[in-house]
Amino acid sequence: MGEMIDPDLWSDDPKPHLMGGKLPSGEVVFPMPQGDAARGVEPYKLSRHGKLWSWTTQGFLPKEPYEGPGSGPGEGPPDFVPFLLGYVELPGEVIVESRIVGAQLEDLHLDMPLEFCIVPFNERYDTFAFRPIAQSQEQAA
Repeated sequence: MGEMIDPDLWSDDPKPHLMGGKLPSGEVVFPMPQGDAARGVEPYKLSRHGKLWSWTTQGFLPKEPYEGPGSGPGEGPPDFVPFLLGYVELPGEVIVESRIVGAQLEDLHLDMPLEFCIVPFNERYDTFAFRPIAQSQEQAA
């Protein structure tokens, strides 16, 4: 595995969780605020399971500061691999924007059960994503 793209994004547990924040009001936010904005905010491990709320595909090389495949030295749009993006609702917590892995665009559907995972972002860094939960895993959760 590579380095975390941001060491504050997820916990260092055997089964990692995205790290959000719980505001004094009880509202959950993601990501965990930094600096003065973090005053009075408690770190909060978000659920590893959610439901697909909305989705799209990233079909072309994003503009800078993107540093994923297709953006390295000697790389360009022909080296870019399209990927899925979605909003994942973590019930009772927050909606998170994330890459969706382990599925094709035509597989996705509203309220599809998803689970948190760590995936390579580029040769150096790992990032987070959500992937479909197999029905047998969903029943055991």
